[in-house]
Amino acid sequence: MNEPFRSIELETKPDFDQCMQRILAWYEQEIIDRPPIRFSAHNAEYNAASTLRGRSWPDLEAKWMDAEFQLEFFLASIAHRKFLAETFPVYWPNLGPEIFSVLFGGELIFQEVTSYYKPSVLQWSDADRLQLDKENRYFKKLEEMTYLALSHCRGRFLVGYTDLHGGVDCAAAWRDPQQFCVDLLESPQEAKALIAKAAGEFQTVYDHFDAILKAHGQPSVTWMGIPSFGKMHIPSCDFASLLSKQQFEEFCLPVTQAEVKRMTHNIFHVDGKGVAKNLPRLLEIPQINGIQYVQGVGDDQPIMQWIRDLQMIQQAGKSLVVDIALDELAPFMEAMKPEGILLCLEAEEDLQPQIIRQVARWRA
Repeated sequence: MNEPFRSIELETKPDFDQCMQRILAWYEQEIIDRPPIRFSAHNAEYNAASTLRGRSWPDLEAKWMDAEFQLEFFLASIAHRKFLAETFPVYWPNLGPEIFSVLFGGELIFQEVTSYYKPSVLQWSDADRLQLDKENRYFKKLEEMTYLALSHCRGRFLVGYTDLHGGVDCAAAWRDPQQFCVDLLESPQEAKALIAKAAGEFQTVYDHFDAILKAHGQPSVTWMGIPSFGKMHIPSCDFASLLSKQQFEEFCLPVTQAEVKRMTHNIFHVDGKGVAKNLPRLLEIPQINGIQYVQGVGDDQPIMQWIRDLQMIQQAGKSLVVDIALDELAPFMEAMKPEGILLCLEAEEDLQPQIIRQVARWRA
């Protein structure tokens, strides 16, 4: 199922081929010379915003739906930036984390930094109106944003697909998350039918945008910034943080197992300790190559308090994406083996070469 390696020339990433070799080895829990590293851009959004002043929109929705602005904002964020280690310049169309839900009808409510779906299934019969519509204005906007980026990307950056939350997360958005918690107890068959409606069209949406990107020579990549030459997917079930292990097994696990089967590489997004309690079951799924472990904020930091979870992931033969603070890097390297680790670090550019050298000395 793996597709052959393809060289991609980027002015912003002249070492693309070498870095992709590290990523492909990482998917297999192997190392070429060192574990991959992705550096977060420090204050990139503020630097970009400062170069794009003078624009105005009647409302936040108009700002989000301004495809030219979104691309210009991205271009400003990568201007004069160095993409060291396995940090790739990736533009992906972003209308918020619940964009998949609105492709079936309804509307998004836009806020400054995110958007959310306005629940439309107020009674079960409302679900009959939910149908995937490729003429839907949000679907067409994603296409517009994708094609616009593709027309500007050559030699400069990669173009990816949007954040897709299907299955249980989608059904919860349609119904309202709080109400859906009640539904799982009081109306489990109706809840499963709603989940099935969302899950049934997931591959259709994924394949539509994957085909566009493949036709333009792009690898498969999205918001996590980890490319694949096949089909890369980030399965998730953020709603599982509200559920018991038994409910996860009944409602979430079947959807996840179905989603990952047709993909080349899968990195499951574990959004906090509420989802992490289901790690033992997730680690049993052979098609999941890796886990992105999001430890949360506040008392859920630092990452070292979750070291047993991380070791369990590694011992299960899965790769691991983990955010590390600079002062945690040394103890983390001491506690973990380097195989199958992808480090995400926020560091100023002048510190990044030193960090790369430090990680290169990491030995089991």
